[in-house]
Amino acid sequence: MSSTFSTIVSQLSAARIGRDAAVDWMVVATIPGTDNMLSSEPTPGSIVVGILFHQWADFSWALFFFGVLGKWTASLNPISLIVLAAPWAFMTSALEWFVLVPLFPFWQPIFTLQQPYWVGVLVHLSSASIYPMYRWMDDASLGNQTGKAFLRAWTAAAIIGIMVLALAALAASAGRELPWLGRDATLDQTFMRHMSTHHDQGIELATIAAEKASNPHLRRLANLMTSSQRGENKIIEKWWASWFGLPMRVCSSEERAAMPGLLTSAQVEELRNATAAAFDALFVKMMTFHHAGAVAMADAELRNGSDFRLRIMAHAIRHEQQGEIALMHGAAGIPAVLLASQSMFGDHVNANRP
Repeated sequence: MSSTFSTIVSQLSAARIGRDAAVDWMVVATIPGTDNMLSSEPTPGSIVVGILFHQWADFSWALFFFGVLGKWTASLNPISLIVLAAPWAFMTSALEWFVLVPLFPFWQPIFTLQQPYWVGVLVHLSSASIYPMYRWMDDASLGNQTGKAFLRAWTAAAIIGIMVLALAALAASAGRELPWLGRDATLDQTFMRHMSTHHDQGIELATIAAEKASNPHLRRLANLMTSSQRGENKIIEKWWASWFGLPMRVCSSEERAAMPGLLTSAQVEELRNATAAAFDALFVKMMTFHHAGAVAMADAELRNGSDFRLRIMAHAIRHEQQGEIALMHGAAGIPAVLLASQSMFGDHVNANRP
């Protein structure tokens, strides 16, 4: 029950905070399925694998909480379970993000390097919020009237929460996102225009690599770059249309020239025409430079941005693009965890550049 609730909440709420749920499920699918799950557009198969793995993991945590820890948790009343929901979410998501996925037993760095830690916290929190219902169901089955009343109230609250998220998602599909809530429209609009343009070139470079790279892992990473940037651009476009009601102005040549990490047309053609022997190294070099520019732009929006959703998206972009740089350079194991931890708290790729 808790895993189904968290799956529904994640699916309905992801785009409201700048996440593409399909891409997130695809990344989760790499935990059991390795980088073979990655594609330029998330496939139904990868989405299903990601959801099923999440549900299995969530069920396992619930089994651990009420089974392995049963001697302790059996004495907890529903209110105590509510209080414990947040600490439990932080602890279980930390174990997954820092240890279980990138180290033992799965040894898969993509999840930790691509998804910020807070994504897992939110998912685990939605799951843990259902735990009190298990206790109330026990109480209700024993005829406890208080248990029955709380069970009805908590169930109603969960249903209302899902309905609110569903209505917000339905409104968004009709072009009616929650209104822009910032204080500086020019700053936020500039970030959206520039990041969209930057992502367009990133998609172009990654598409070339998906076709020409000799290293299979690099080809799959290129697919991940395409899908994540394409998903973010779709969200940016929907937000812009809903918030500002005007077409997004194309970046001028002066803006493009000043944009960090944006390659010239000649450089893109150099990559497109590179020999098979030279392509992989050249792509890693160019995409590292390109991603570092996006990281700098995202870091600036995170620090100075106006609408909180754009700042959340900026943090995710800063994290994932630093993570993709690390993946291109072969990060795995403990080094991958350390790099992901740095990415969570700052722009380390530009800070460490000469």
